[in-house]
Amino acid sequence: MSLRVLIIPDKFKGTLTARAATEAIARGWRKWRPQDTLDPLPMSDGGDGFGEVMSALLRARTRRIRTTDAAHRPCAAEWWWEPRTRTAIIESARIIGLAMLPPKRFHPFSLDTLGLGAVVRAAAKRGTLRCVIGIGGTATNDAGFGLARALGWQFLDRRARVIERWTDLCQLDRIRPPRPRRLFVRTLVATDVQNLLLGLRGASRVYGPQKGLRAQDFPLAERCLDCLARVVRRQFGRDFARKPGAGAGGGLGFGLLAFLGAELKPGFALFARHAGLQRRLRAADLVITGEGAIDRSTLMGKGVGEVARRCRELSIPCIGLSGIVKGGLGTRGSFAQTHALTDLTTVRQAQAQPAHWLGRLAEKAARSMRV
Repeated sequence: MSLRVLIIPDKFKGTLTARAATEAIARGWRKWRPQDTLDPLPMSDGGDGFGEVMSALLRARTRRIRTTDAAHRPCAAEWWWEPRTRTAIIESARIIGLAMLPPKRFHPFSLDTLGLGAVVRAAAKRGTLRCVIGIGGTATNDAGFGLARALGWQFLDRRARVIERWTDLCQLDRIRPPRPRRLFVRTLVATDVQNLLLGLRGASRVYGPQKGLRAQDFPLAERCLDCLARVVRRQFGRDFARKPGAGAGGGLGFGLLAFLGAELKPGFALFARHAGLQRRLRAADLVITGEGAIDRSTLMGKGVGEVARRCRELSIPCIGLSGIVKGGLGTRGSFAQTHALTDLTTVRQAQAQPAHWLGRLAEKAARSMRV
């Protein structure tokens, strides 16, 4: 019996892009079930790989520009342009991403979002009406301070001296906006998390450690971002720090709200709308999804968890493939089956040949089908 199979993985972080993961799964599945009809659909919820996925859906063309990464090192960056609707797509992780930096070489206090500004300016110069920005996977924790500076915003202390480092924002007294303040008719920001800017569940404490912040760094980081949020609230009358998603991208969600007039959208919902996901799910007999780790966080709004949830609502069996599976998620009704690379090989081998082993894992899942 042949099946219509929707293959919709996210990236396997640090090893495979969503597209590469999709191709590996399809290759492995076909070895055991060549009769099935496959619908490949790489997924992104706003982090690494967002630009590649969204540009394919919107048929946007690649553009390149010279800028700097989060550590102010020169780099070449890509963004995408769709001329018919005058839409620009920007992936922050391609410019100021954590994966672009040598591990443990730079502390977040010396990193910022300045390099992202050159790409935003290039999109504005092209005549963009709608700018779509994915902000997951960044190395920064500056709440968009560097980006704002690159776009002409000035941050002044009580003596009217210009503040040039985000770790000096605790001295901030007022903000001088540029003209014009708004570059696009609409700026949509794809967020992969819903954290607020400040507090125990804020940018610094939750995601800062992944980027190199230590416990002793939290008070200064929190103080600086709190001062920025208070001055923005006092001058512009908006409390952006309390918006869900403001803490995404090391507070870049907050910065895009405050300095570009952006709208924050869950990245998966944005992807799903452009991909026609509900229609493709209804046409499928089986769904295969996956990411680097299927764990408790998978079911907290991440793309793979959202795919599984929608499959449950439509009574479509969903198979989850990943590097590791934690917490018995496959036995609690989230997935019909889960399979981990660690069932087949070691972590080191899986990282060395991720496409090969993911294909083998898909083949194993295909063999387990009883239709």
